[in-house]
Amino acid sequence: MSEPIYQTEALIAEDIGAYLAQHEHKTMLRFITCGSVDDGKSTLIGRLLYDSKMIFEDQLAALETDSKKVGTQGQEIDFALLVDGLAAEREQGITIDVAYRFFNTEKRKFIVADCPGHEQYTRNMVTGASTADLAVILIDARKGVLVQTRRHSYLCHLIGIRNLVLAVNKMDLVDYDQKVFDDIVADYAAFAKSIGIESFTAMPISGFKGDNITSLSDNTPWYTGPTLVEHLETVEVLSSVDAGKPFRMPVQWVNRPNLDFRGFSGLIATGSVKPGDEIRVVPSGKTSKVTRVVTLGGDLDEAVAGQSVTLCLADEIDCSRGDVMAIADNPPQASDQFESTLVWLNDDAMHVGRGYWLKLGTQTVSTTVQQPKYVVNVNTMEHLAAKTLDLNAIGVVEIATDRPIVFEAYADNRTLGGFILVDKITNATVAAGMLHFSLRRAQNVHWQPTDITRAEHARLKNQTPRVLWFTGLSGAGKSTIANEVEKRLNLMNRHTFLLDGDNVRHGLNKDLGFTEADRIENIRRVGEVAKLMVDAGLIVLTAFISPFRAERDMVRQMIPAGEFVEIYVDTPLAVAEQRDVKGLYKKARAGELKNFTGIDSPYEPPEVPEIRVNTAEMSAEEAADYIIQQLLPLK
Repeated sequence: MSEPIYQTEALIAEDIGAYLAQHEHKTMLRFITCGSVDDGKSTLIGRLLYDSKMIFEDQLAALETDSKKVGTQGQEIDFALLVDGLAAEREQGITIDVAYRFFNTEKRKFIVADCPGHEQYTRNMVTGASTADLAVILIDARKGVLVQTRRHSYLCHLIGIRNLVLAVNKMDLVDYDQKVFDDIVADYAAFAKSIGIESFTAMPISGFKGDNITSLSDNTPWYTGPTLVEHLETVEVLSSVDAGKPFRMPVQWVNRPNLDFRGFSGLIATGSVKPGDEIRVVPSGKTSKVTRVVTLGGDLDEAVAGQSVTLCLADEIDCSRGDVMAIADNPPQASDQFESTLVWLNDDAMHVGRGYWLKLGTQTVSTTVQQPKYVVNVNTMEHLAAKTLDLNAIGVVEIATDRPIVFEAYADNRTLGGFILVDKITNATVAAGMLHFSLRRAQNVHWQPTDITRAEHARLKNQTPRVLWFTGLSGAGKSTIANEVEKRLNLMNRHTFLLDGDNVRHGLNKDLGFTEADRIENIRRVGEVAKLMVDAGLIVLTAFISPFRAERDMVRQMIPAGEFVEIYVDTPLAVAEQRDVKGLYKKARAGELKNFTGIDSPYEPPEVPEIRVNTAEMSAEEAADYIIQQLLPLK
């Protein structure tokens, strides 16, 4: 090995202050290693750690207890042990999760993510790539370009990583044959061009032997490019690119420790800001001027992308978490409908029309996803038709949010263009997404204000609007009880309207079947109608099985707080099936009726309903009386 890449011990001994100052101002490069299984990702990272002399004492101790010891060059070395952080991975001999490691050289600090190679752990690879400046795509010189090589390259390009290193590994096992290397590079170049990768840096390496890692190898005299470490030390980092873009800072919180100070805190996503700059708050459009740029270490003359700061403004303008501060003459857009790419990360398939939480920067909104326009076959790059997205699927979809969000195309701004979807029930992250653009119809449709408000509608009717949402199994008695409740409300001079599941399917929802996707859309439409009726000041009663908690919660989110009343008509399946007024259970049991709730489609009972009635213990009239008592006093 040539001269070491780590900082000399002499400088540490002579002037520790100078050593620390030198390292304090180093740039940070985040990169990932990815590729197919057994391409040598962990071994390569182990080599980088070992050669940079950044092995922690506990790692050394662990190695000393193992049958394989870290030896000198030429001896058997198991570098994978240096990065083996999970017992399950060691037992199976594969990488399951993303393992992060840290090291530095004379010129730069590094965070490296060792990403899984197996297809079933694509979600973990996406996690590691989401913050990376560079990707090292490893290829086993004996195997060439494989399916996972294509998949990971496509994902890296999709996520916006523009610095790609094609590391043809294990060259020692093919006798450092230049033709093998050239053929692999040519094969990869053809694939890369097909998916839009404009350039990449190819190099022949051996993670095990150390060829072309920290110094050029005598075994590859035909290679004249940089070593891997030289390339990592000199490539442009993402923060440097972002610093040259227009100023954007998602507001994380409003900082007001006392009456004399009010600042807006956040992490600068792109651009720079300094006192005197004119800024605009989006989406409100309010403008002001920056008076101070505050940090824990004191005020700054200028702050750039990647720094967390608090901005003080000249004016008391309305700004809160989720808003975005931007340069006044070049602000980002706000919209509520988009085309985007989704990488589905959940074992359960995507539910078309179901509400998910969308988190983008510091913004959190409710969103629904439409049926995919297409999914991408990463092997052939074909666009295939699909009704949903399954685990690891990559698809282009249209999404709609419940209110406008501030965004930029992911290609221009990762922070304001990249998002995740979260299941509202389980809080699990189900997808990672990249916004392409807002839909033109979103720009052409605007909310038309009206002079007569919902409060005036309610006051005219002398009542508080409500949605009484009856849910339960088929045959539980929802429609019967809802009808009895409406009759009692009518006698009390209340203005009501009953939306019944069967009746709605004769008109508004007659185009829908009973698949899970159609059931979700059925409830979404009913929720929107109920919302309009509540705005008109009515007490709306709905009698729908509405089997899924997520859809009932979706409707609850549409209605103002306190106006949605979930009424669980709790009837055991055996009792409901025994009644079988419409003969539906009999057909379902005979296989003549598919996707029937309680038989071959699940029912998710409410966990904390506002009102619960058990029709096995009370009549419909008694249940109606009980519900009215719970609702009183009705204004």
